Amino acid sequence: AIMEAARQIGKSRCFGCEIIRFEHTSPALGGLVAKFHVILPPPQADGMRQLARPVLFWLSGLTCTDENFVVKAGPTACRVMAGGDCPLVLICPDTSPRGAGIEGEDTSWSFGSGAGFYVDATRDKWARNYRMYSYVTEELPAVVKATLGDQVDLSRAGITGHSMGGHGALVLAQRCPGQYLSVSAFAPIANPTQSPWGKVALDGYLREREEWDNYDATVLMAKQQHPPFPFAPIVIDQGKQDTFLNTELYPDSFLASCQKVDQEVDLQYREGYDHGYFFVSSFLERHLRHHYDVLSRPQNQPLS
Repeated sequence: AIMEAARQIGKSRCFGCEIIRFEHTSPALGGLVAKFHVILPPPQADGMRQLARPVLFWLSGLTCTDENFVVKAGPTACRVMAGGDCPLVLICPDTSPRGAGIEGEDTSWSFGSGAGFYVDATRDKWARNYRMYSYVTEELPAVVKATLGDQVDLSRAGITGHSMGGHGALVLAQRCPGQYLSVSAFAPIANPTQSPWGKVALDGYLREREEWDNYDATVLMAKQQHPPFPFAPIVIDQGKQDTFLNTELYPDSFLASCQKVDQEVDLQYREGYDHGYFFVSSFLERHLRHHYDVLSRPQNQPLS
């Protein structure tokens, strides 16, 4: 089936970039309406032809919609891209389906609405709508291509995110080899089978305990036969004053799994920074430039 283009529902300009909001009916989410934001870099033509840009998917954290990153860190991203030397197309989906009408969907901030955890649910109650894994990895790229056409080059895609979204980025990148050529994360829930947030979500959405490991970046990495990203490090930033660091996030466990399989990781602990978007904005440029460096060079060339 040919995917239909999404409907534009909002548009603003920021530092010469275009910030556009779209909505579409989502088969992956059981026919519900899904919204996402796109940040387009300033137009740059190569002679007569507009260039297709590499794409970076941003996955947000618990309680967020498709708006949080755009409002809180969007100006920072646009400021970086305004210079013309880091022209990525940013795609910012929602964190869960909306309006499924499932009992209990809105009772907790860390489960249900705003907390899809980037899994495909297998428990009956959630399985029809809570399929953010399939939505982000399969449907969203097809909708983006149908909507933006030759403005985007999805063969050059990266993925990043914050907290629950960092978990999503580290999991999806490993489970879809070749689909995301670069991966990074801000304060990711890096070992959710060991974290209270992760246990609640995985137990709530998934029928069997053995399914949990499919959505744990630390467990997935430990099972790799070879480094999944041999040509570029996985970039992670983590605030040292993050109140969730030692109870929910466990970046050191992920690092240990990476070291086991010789996957290079650039993990930086940031003194004085907490878990929020002021922290994200502070180190966003480093991530955007990392992704652009990887995505703009000929494939399978190590970073110099």
